[in-house]
Amino acid sequence: MAVNVVSGLIQTIKDDDDIPLSEDSVDSDDGIVSKKKRKQKRQALFFNPNFRFEDDATLPSSKSFDLNLKPKGMASVSSVDDKISKVRKAKFKQQSDHNVKEEELSLEEDIESSEEEDTKTDTVKTKEKRRGKKRKATGEDEEMQEKIHFSESVDTFDEKMLFQDMNLSRPLLKGLSSMGFVKPTPIQAACIPTALLGRDICACAVTGSGKTVAFMLPILERLLYRPKATASTRVLILVPTRELAVQVHTVARKLSQHSNIDICLAAGGLDIKSQEAMLRLNPDIVIATPGRLIDHLHNSVSFTLNSIEILVLDEADRMLDEYFAEQMKEIIRSCAHQRQTMLFSATMTETVQELVAVSLRDPVRVFVNQSTEVALGLRQEFVRIRSSREGDREAIVAALVSRNFCDKCIVFIQTKVQAHRMHILLGLLGIKVGELHGNLSQAQRLETLKKFKDGLIDVMLATDLAARGLDIEGIKTVINFTMPSTIKHYIHRVGRTARAGKSGRSVTLVGEKERKVLKEVVKLAKAPLKTRIIPPDVISKYRDKISLVEEDIKAIMVEEKEESHLRSVENKMNKAQNMLKPADSEEEPEKRRGWFQSRKERKAEREKLRLAEKSNSKEEKKTRKKLTAEDRVNFELTKAQLLSIRHAKKAHKTKPVGVPELPKDKKKKKKKAKKDEPGFETELADIGSSAVKKFRAGPSYKDRKEAAGGNKNAMKSFGRKKKKS
Repeated sequence: MAVNVVSGLIQTIKDDDDIPLSEDSVDSDDGIVSKKKRKQKRQALFFNPNFRFEDDATLPSSKSFDLNLKPKGMASVSSVDDKISKVRKAKFKQQSDHNVKEEELSLEEDIESSEEEDTKTDTVKTKEKRRGKKRKATGEDEEMQEKIHFSESVDTFDEKMLFQDMNLSRPLLKGLSSMGFVKPTPIQAACIPTALLGRDICACAVTGSGKTVAFMLPILERLLYRPKATASTRVLILVPTRELAVQVHTVARKLSQHSNIDICLAAGGLDIKSQEAMLRLNPDIVIATPGRLIDHLHNSVSFTLNSIEILVLDEADRMLDEYFAEQMKEIIRSCAHQRQTMLFSATMTETVQELVAVSLRDPVRVFVNQSTEVALGLRQEFVRIRSSREGDREAIVAALVSRNFCDKCIVFIQTKVQAHRMHILLGLLGIKVGELHGNLSQAQRLETLKKFKDGLIDVMLATDLAARGLDIEGIKTVINFTMPSTIKHYIHRVGRTARAGKSGRSVTLVGEKERKVLKEVVKLAKAPLKTRIIPPDVISKYRDKISLVEEDIKAIMVEEKEESHLRSVENKMNKAQNMLKPADSEEEPEKRRGWFQSRKERKAEREKLRLAEKSNSKEEKKTRKKLTAEDRVNFELTKAQLLSIRHAKKAHKTKPVGVPELPKDKKKKKKKAKKDEPGFETELADIGSSAVKKFRAGPSYKDRKEAAGGNKNAMKSFGRKKKKS
């Protein structure tokens, strides 16, 4: 089945089409990719051989392109890739006697080009599925699996249905045709008719099945018939990451290109002033991340969520996680009570503690696939790591991305520190690599994504930040440096490949401590799993290569540390200069932005969400500098284990997330107030104005009722006697 790509989006698959397997598909060879082929491919990417200059054309001078894009006062600061290329150039000059042009270096010709190619290939075996005894569910397990009541369940769809059969308006059909969509996917066919009725939805489908279009089409259809007298924000779409917010915004803009619906993006890391200006106009749809949305709610003028008619949570299980719990409570408190709520995710759970927070009214359950299913076109491979060889993980990943999976590959790593180290390491080995994690600025994150999509980067190193929702066309391979902490994380990671009916491959490194999650993957797998065995000679060769560049890695890290210290000092200086500016200056000082939590509350929340206790001892800080490969891997594994323990504890909690809890300080105050209630002696000795008034007024109605035993006549006589006396 031919799948055409229009404007970066994947076209819908027809029934009569034949599916062409990608280069790295399930039936592809497991051989190594030669360096010669890699070089030819990169040359074709950078320069078209058919290009010719016209006779009249003149080349512009190189000075016109010499733009200084670095911040003021930061001329000495360079990026990681610049440092890596500088080290590689110095090494190349030491090893070679003749001069080499810079153009050849930019094409990343390997230093060891004279060495022989690796001829040994990896062995791939089919992993046999063991049958274990089925464990009977106990009464406690049944209580823990308490589910929310669904008024209706939809698990089937009309396979012959087209977008034209859904009674969609002409502008939307025109937008769908311009994007290349013809036939709806299963989740779209099941969700769109129900969502158009205004029902609350809890939907689950495999990764890459078109969930964004499934909730965006009914929203746009309803907004076409909105009252246009006054502008108001009617739809709020919440997503967990900034990159996913940008992606959803792009899809929404393309679907609504033939209508007059206003869409605003409010995500962190982007220009806040332009977002505030857009929100003042009350756009119809706001696509936001929780943190930036709360910032606008407390600091942007005339922006509220009182008129919200539709609330959508994309990657809902992540949005209702404890990391977003306080922020979600604040947002839902600000939203209108009468609204339509839609939840979408690839790993949706039905437990009360997660779904009660969003106040679903008679929700419809739309589970086209199980929440633990992976894509059908995914080939799952596992590399076994012996307990004594944990330090070989870096060498194995380097061997995989150098020999077998040389382009369109994502490597998922648990921590940001290890991801940055792998960026330097693979860069020094001559691989075009980029990193994507939370320590980077938003501009750097978007630049890495763009380079990876354009093919300028072959391997992208990412944390779980890139594991959810991102739709990057043509990803062939996903490599897991360590086994993810839970089966949910594994499904989202491997879901970056084999999307929209295409084939793909996942390779996961599994040690002895990670066998628990592997057993769950084996149980849930429908297709046979594979075991990849890398020759020991290849691993030892790459281990030696890593040991040779270890000093260069340390030198680059030290240089980066010095530059970051320099930046922090410069920022402090700029801050001091701004404070010393005279009051009569034209520039108005920026007001401090408010937040719904105090500093103490935010600090307490961070400490609560911390996986392990923060160590401040000087001895531990000294030992960190002398970490071995095994120590680094053990740190990754402990992080994953702590995360899995937290998820297990959360699964056994019976208290729902949506129940508002009183702060501990208030609870203590209430208890103290009860203990400090005045007794008979203190009342007798009290000569305050309130006590005197109370005495003059006589007994209250409640006191008279208690004294008379509930008899009305006795109460009246009791009052008269009191007055006469």
